[in-house]
Amino acid sequence: MPKFRAVLVVSTLLLSVLPAANPAQNPPAAESPDSRIVLEVNRVDVLFTVSDKKGRFVTDLGKPDFQVFENKKPQSILEFAAESDLPLRLAILIDTSNSIRERFRFQQEAATRFIDGVIRAHQDKAAIVSFDTAAELVSDLTDDTEKLNKAIQNLRPGGGTALYDAIFFACRDKLMQDQPRTKFRRAMVILSDGEDNNSRYTRDQALEMAQKADVVVYTISTNITRIPTDGDKIMRYFAAETGGLAFFPFKAEDLSQSFENIANELRHQYMILYRPEPLKTDGLYHTVDIRIHGRKDLVVRARKGYYAPRG
Repeated sequence: MPKFRAVLVVSTLLLSVLPAANPAQNPPAAESPDSRIVLEVNRVDVLFTVSDKKGRFVTDLGKPDFQVFENKKPQSILEFAAESDLPLRLAILIDTSNSIRERFRFQQEAATRFIDGVIRAHQDKAAIVSFDTAAELVSDLTDDTEKLNKAIQNLRPGGGTALYDAIFFACRDKLMQDQPRTKFRRAMVILSDGEDNNSRYTRDQALEMAQKADVVVYTISTNITRIPTDGDKIMRYFAAETGGLAFFPFKAEDLSQSFENIANELRHQYMILYRPEPLKTDGLYHTVDIRIHGRKDLVVRARKGYYAPRG
């Protein structure tokens, strides 16, 4: 399969996407007008989950229960929905570096069970991306679970770790494809120890691309030492910044439970859509905060912001 080195800089997170430029071998030193995907937006949509302190999903809330703040300024909610059935666009990123060799078989088995339980024919699509010294697309977006599972089972560990490149490529070249953005639930599941030693992109460049693609990142750690590592921090970082969750199954057998928790989460979310006031085209990152009136016992988990278009 071809190796991918994703490099295009995307200018903003919004509703319509023009064709991307061809990938190059190295990240651009500076953004230029010709290297952007130009997007247009005047509304922001946010998918999010609500749970109680014990982690149980809360699914009976309505539009009057919520407040939205952008850059700490209150916003008017234009649309609200309880989204439990949105078509999924899912990327599963599997670390095939030498560092995860010990639990690789368990990863494969848990991932295939997850695919079988989540992907619905003619509705959902998933892609499989492996990464060691480079990111490799081993199965393109499809609803063919047999093809996806075969791609997972054919993976073999070995080499370095290009985690950030894999995130960047999967978000930019795959998960951003289907539009309009509000009609799909975009998510990524990463199985890795979080230790990157071979990427051309940085951690923050990978995160920025995930945010621009409106991708929720779920991470499953392969670190079974019970000793906190820098990789653990990276896994938590990507999940927290995009509204996902980080899982640390210390026993290989617990991987399946982590996948099951992610599957449940993907079917329990709300959607809020608003028009930013004031509407700015400054190309900057704008924070978004969703709150629930008078319910300190509930927890909202959502992406923390978006990139505005550059005027």
